[in-house]
Amino acid sequence: MSKKRKRKSKNGISNLTNTILSILKKDRNQSYNYKQIAAKLGVNDASSRNQIIKTLAKLAAKQEIEQVDRGKFKGIVTAEYHVGILDLSARGSGYVISNDFNEDVFIASNNINKALEGDEVEFYLYKRRKRGKLEGEITKILKRAKSEYVGVIQIQKNSNYAFVVPDSSKMYKDIFVPINKTFKAEDGDKVLVKLEDWPEKADSPYGKVLKILGKPGEHSTEIHAILAEYGLPHEFPYEVEEFANKLDTSITNEEIAKRRDMRKDLTFTIDPKDAKDFDDALSFKVLDNGLYEIGIHIADVSHYVKEGTVLDDEAYERATSIYLVDRVVPMLPEVLSNNACSLRPNEEKYTFSAVFQLTNQAEIKNQWFGRTVTYSDARFAYEEAQAIIESNPNVTLSGVETSQIKTEIPQEVSLTGKAYQTKLEIAEAVLVLDRLAKIMRQRRMKNGAISFDKVEVKFNLDENNNPEGVYFKTTKDANKLIEEFMLLANKKVAEFIGKQSPKKTFVYRVHDEPDDSKLAALQNIVSKFGYKLNFKDRKSTTASLNGLLQDVVGKKEQNLVDTLAIRSMSKAEYTTHNIGHYGLAFDYYSHFTSPIRRYPDVMAHRLLQHYLDGGKSANEEVYEEKCQHSSNMEMLATKAERDSIKYMQIRFMEDHKDQEFLGVISGVTDWGIYVEIISNKCEGMVSVRDMTDDHYAFDQDQYAMVGRNTKNMYQLGDEVIVKVKNTDLVKKHLDFNLIGKPE
Repeated sequence: MSKKRKRKSKNGISNLTNTILSILKKDRNQSYNYKQIAAKLGVNDASSRNQIIKTLAKLAAKQEIEQVDRGKFKGIVTAEYHVGILDLSARGSGYVISNDFNEDVFIASNNINKALEGDEVEFYLYKRRKRGKLEGEITKILKRAKSEYVGVIQIQKNSNYAFVVPDSSKMYKDIFVPINKTFKAEDGDKVLVKLEDWPEKADSPYGKVLKILGKPGEHSTEIHAILAEYGLPHEFPYEVEEFANKLDTSITNEEIAKRRDMRKDLTFTIDPKDAKDFDDALSFKVLDNGLYEIGIHIADVSHYVKEGTVLDDEAYERATSIYLVDRVVPMLPEVLSNNACSLRPNEEKYTFSAVFQLTNQAEIKNQWFGRTVTYSDARFAYEEAQAIIESNPNVTLSGVETSQIKTEIPQEVSLTGKAYQTKLEIAEAVLVLDRLAKIMRQRRMKNGAISFDKVEVKFNLDENNNPEGVYFKTTKDANKLIEEFMLLANKKVAEFIGKQSPKKTFVYRVHDEPDDSKLAALQNIVSKFGYKLNFKDRKSTTASLNGLLQDVVGKKEQNLVDTLAIRSMSKAEYTTHNIGHYGLAFDYYSHFTSPIRRYPDVMAHRLLQHYLDGGKSANEEVYEEKCQHSSNMEMLATKAERDSIKYMQIRFMEDHKDQEFLGVISGVTDWGIYVEIISNKCEGMVSVRDMTDDHYAFDQDQYAMVGRNTKNMYQLGDEVIVKVKNTDLVKKHLDFNLIGKPE
């Protein structure tokens, strides 16, 4: 590849003063002479060198730079330097998010200086606001966020190099790959490439191909590409599988003797109908004193996954299971996740339990935490538990009299356990638990919890993973029943340790208060739909948010408002520093109930047992680092899951190109409008260039595109009819043609 020369104007090197200042600011601890600057600029003729010498002298005379030795110059540091994380836009500019400022700092594309999405960077702030906002320039890359990218390789004919064109719209440079580092990839292959260097004078970073993922557009290629883009695995190393397969997973009398034996208590699971791993079960018993003893039993993963083993190392690195549209990438090998640790019906299992004695009004009179052995009598799908609740509506609300109960339990539910077990006992347990859950939920909402019940998009796939249909997963009473008892266990475990003195290190799930500016932005948008919010104090904020989320149910704008409301909240994360959970209105909260799929739950189990055994406080610094890693991996997994849904939505729309759809405008920008189809939640873009019936301009105040001549307005929340223009599986992008507004 030929070296690029610095562009010259008729009078010499273009923009030389700013270029020299930029070089000296970037390496402000380094001094340069004219030869070194000429080398950085890629010039070596006498005229250019003379121009550099004269410019250095002028800048020194103005005291914009200083001469520290004969012929050697350094920048004069007058700016204050800051540190932050770069958030790039697809257009090449970006914002730095820094704790030093209350607002994000805009960075123009010519001031990015080879920083990439997510990098930790050093920057300085311009003295005056530009474009009405804080603006700065990146001076140093402190830490790269990632070094591996997915893209399509282009082999240059009759050349000894190739370029990889990244899939990510936020990677603004193609990656140069020498021909001997292409891993024998063929032109057009989708590959995983690793950045190795970005030379000072090179326009593109240099890299090498690590893996060939397949041909673009093929299902397995695109799913593996999603995982590879975020550095996520798709299979276990051989030594991890081998280690797991050699574990003793038998239930022994010796181990049972160390545990509370709860095998005789009526116990069952309620999970999605397609679930393969069951990491939580509920037990139910009516005590002689009239209290309900309810056990929340969680798979005892830490019994099998011991610290210091390759199995634990792998589980920690993954930190979470990943739920893509067509598969689960588990945190633990199948021998554990689907077998030994899964609380399958009619099997004895080692569990870690939180056992509560509750009154008829869900008041806790006693609690116990510890290791147990349990036996699951039945497995319910949510739909099956829901059928029991819906067939007994009056019983659920007023209390449980066994003579009133209709025992309409689906035949496929396994009831082959204990001899005394009857349909009546199962139904009674479900109805009591449902009533108690509703009391606990009502209490939570009264205390200021926020009810986010966002609709989930699911797909019906054929044997070749082609989407045959789209359906929406909604939350019903049976889901909320399980949710409330899991929340109870998580809360009480966190309280049990969090309230101890002296303070003990623990893994908390925290959720900070929302940012005022984000709430104001939410108010601005929802007001377009006629909704009003009150942010006077915490109580009014949560009450009005809950009111909003309830009011939009079933409306065309529901998904948009739900999404915007969630985005207005802070992100929940793992930490050893407890600040409570704003969204749940809990002062103490942890994750204890899903150790098969979340590593923080495994840590919580280990720490709880350590303290039950009288152990001293664990090393906070070590666990804080593990918490940060777990939060980061959770974020990456969430992005991969969203990408897989977007990919499958586009595949679904490929087969519906001739069909018109009713949608709602979910976003408006100066380059077009985004439309979400109401019937399947697929979102695509209508480019302003394709809105040809008028010249449209973006009206930021009204969140609208407005026609210059006709005054036609397409506003956020408006219903429109669209048709598929283009589907791009590689870029995961969907383009619509706008047909117009419905009659």
